[in-house]
Amino acid sequence: MKNKTHSKFKLWFDRLLSKSIWEQFLILGAVLVVALGLSYLMLSWSGAEWEKFCHDKNLSKWLLPVYLLIDSNALNNLYIGELKTGDKGVHGWMLIASSITFIIGAFIFNGAIIGIIVNFIDQRVSNYRGGHTHYLKSGHYIIMGYDDMVPSVISHIFEKDNSAYVLLLSSAEPELLREKLKKVFDDDKLKQIIINYGHRNSTGYYKDIHLETAEQVYIVGNRSNQSHDAINVECVDCICTYLEQLTVVSHPKRITCVFEDLDTYAAFKTSEIFGRVRDLHIEFVPYNFYSGWAKQVFVKQSHKDMDHPGKDIAYPAVYGKDVADPNSGKYVHLVFVGTTNFAVAFAMEAANVLHFPNGEKAKTRITFIDKNADEEKAEFIVRNRHFFEIQKYYYYDFSNAKDREKEKQGVRDEFVIFDGVDANFLDVEFEFIKGDVFSKEIQDHICKWAGEHNQKQYLSIFLAMANQRQNFVMGMNMPESVYTNEVPLFIRQDRSDNFVSNLRSADEKVRGGKKGSTYYFLNKENKVEEKGNLGGRYTNIYPFGMNETAYSADEWSLDCAKLVNYLYSTMPSDNKFQSLLVLSAMSDEQIRSEADEYWRGLSVALKWSNLYNAYNLRIKLAMLRFMRDLKMDNNSMDTKPLSDEEVKVLARLEHNRWNVEKLLMGYRKAHKDEDKYAVEDEDMKKKLKKNKDRFIHHDIRPFDQLDSVKELDKEFSRYIPWILRMTE
Repeated sequence: MKNKTHSKFKLWFDRLLSKSIWEQFLILGAVLVVALGLSYLMLSWSGAEWEKFCHDKNLSKWLLPVYLLIDSNALNNLYIGELKTGDKGVHGWMLIASSITFIIGAFIFNGAIIGIIVNFIDQRVSNYRGGHTHYLKSGHYIIMGYDDMVPSVISHIFEKDNSAYVLLLSSAEPELLREKLKKVFDDDKLKQIIINYGHRNSTGYYKDIHLETAEQVYIVGNRSNQSHDAINVECVDCICTYLEQLTVVSHPKRITCVFEDLDTYAAFKTSEIFGRVRDLHIEFVPYNFYSGWAKQVFVKQSHKDMDHPGKDIAYPAVYGKDVADPNSGKYVHLVFVGTTNFAVAFAMEAANVLHFPNGEKAKTRITFIDKNADEEKAEFIVRNRHFFEIQKYYYYDFSNAKDREKEKQGVRDEFVIFDGVDANFLDVEFEFIKGDVFSKEIQDHICKWAGEHNQKQYLSIFLAMANQRQNFVMGMNMPESVYTNEVPLFIRQDRSDNFVSNLRSADEKVRGGKKGSTYYFLNKENKVEEKGNLGGRYTNIYPFGMNETAYSADEWSLDCAKLVNYLYSTMPSDNKFQSLLVLSAMSDEQIRSEADEYWRGLSVALKWSNLYNAYNLRIKLAMLRFMRDLKMDNNSMDTKPLSDEEVKVLARLEHNRWNVEKLLMGYRKAHKDEDKYAVEDEDMKKKLKKNKDRFIHHDIRPFDQLDSVKELDKEFSRYIPWILRMTE
């Protein structure tokens, strides 16, 4: 029992010593009190007439022990020349008592205090290096967890606010994180990044980092952890619990949460699991690494240049001006080599975003090439079963050339449950090709597609295999027609884009130069023709997927989505928005404030619906410029009112986009016995219309089969110039 008590005392003492400087001085003060008591007792026991001396010198007897403790010359000043007992000199016991007191004082003040100060400095340095010192009180940005995409998040914050302070909370070694950040940021920016040790799921750290007064919180975690998404969901709950318990109402404006798994990410597009965040009036933004990259390629059409902060590197459009013609037979064709998370995420985002006026006559085609395409196809269809209940797909087996003819080829519709006009009306279709991209059969097929580029289709190839080396080898050794026909070739890179970007830049210098800028060939009449202004072999290769430039928030699309929702939320009557005269009478600040309020109360599913509408606005804008015979970068007529014909074309495009969006989000087309269009009774129609709450939507159908709701698509199209003006 005694040993146990003794051990507890040592534990308590060591913990006390390891705390702040004030606890250490508290111990020193306690020792000093004990020393004073001993000094007083020893002087009393010495038998010397020290009290008489104090009286003669007008010195308090309580100060003499202190004097002996703190003054190294106390014995000489007090006793050697003055404190005597008769003619016998200094009393022996007095000298002993004074000497012991002096030694104790010397130890305390000359040794202990210096030790405490040195220890204090050492502890401050250790706490800083270990991430245990907290500086930021309010207005800062918090990033929870660390992986390779964190530098891109920090860069995004600095782009928004160059003077911002970023607090990085991680259980990783702080010194290691500092070394990683030094590779990206200069010394001035590093001073604005504070690293604190802590676990994102432990609310005990939240008070120290002042989470409640932060501007925004980014929950990143470590995507290599298999439990990444579950831990991040738990972190959101912990933050909500912490904020709900505060007596003072204060919270971050936005929480951005990273999800690694595509299925988890998709589930949260329709789930209200984060209703607590909405109740706290915090904007919640889910983010997926792969889908985020897809938006950079298809929506923003650019990615960050890490070598030149604030600069973007442009991606080419995967479409051309002919797709703006409703009667054009040209179609957009995306080919994904591999069925990795990148390929699947890119395909899903492309299906949501890439819709064009010619869609009904020339569907956007998305092709997967993979050795295991038959297995991957089955999983992809199950993930998006309601899409394939309507739309047929294509399947080809190139894995065994000898037996290929025995395999059922081409169109497949075994999952389609609708028929007639209720089937195959979507403007996006999928194709699955089983085979090795390095095989002659697949290479010949790619060569055939490349020959049709700009003639029959707009082809783009994405090398998204799991093995980065294979992506690079394939990218450098495509069929010659891919390079000569300038087919955009996207190559996945794990980290730096320098090699691919520098290779492209070097070959771009050939374009327009004296050497190698002209290509000669024999035409059908067997005459030599030349094709000028050609770049080098690798002029059209582009990197994607780099960790360092992963995070890219599209604030413009978010602002547009809020305005889209504002229009629908403030409709005074069915199929009619507030008039432009009413909107023009309101200040922009008032509209944005009300739009933010409506947005906070919106369900997750409707938020995503408005976001995908906003993502497609850039496509609509490009189509409008093409229809008006303007160049892609000519914005002079963006806010001009649309003509009736333009409204008609964009309204049909919008409904085609909406059909695919709803199906990929988990909605399904209503069966005959659920379809409000199949009944005449108005009361029954109203009841069937409520099936939307069960993700059964009656308006998933061809545009021409809609009732008066088609007027709403036209109404929205008319307001596109207003949205562009509000966000310019």
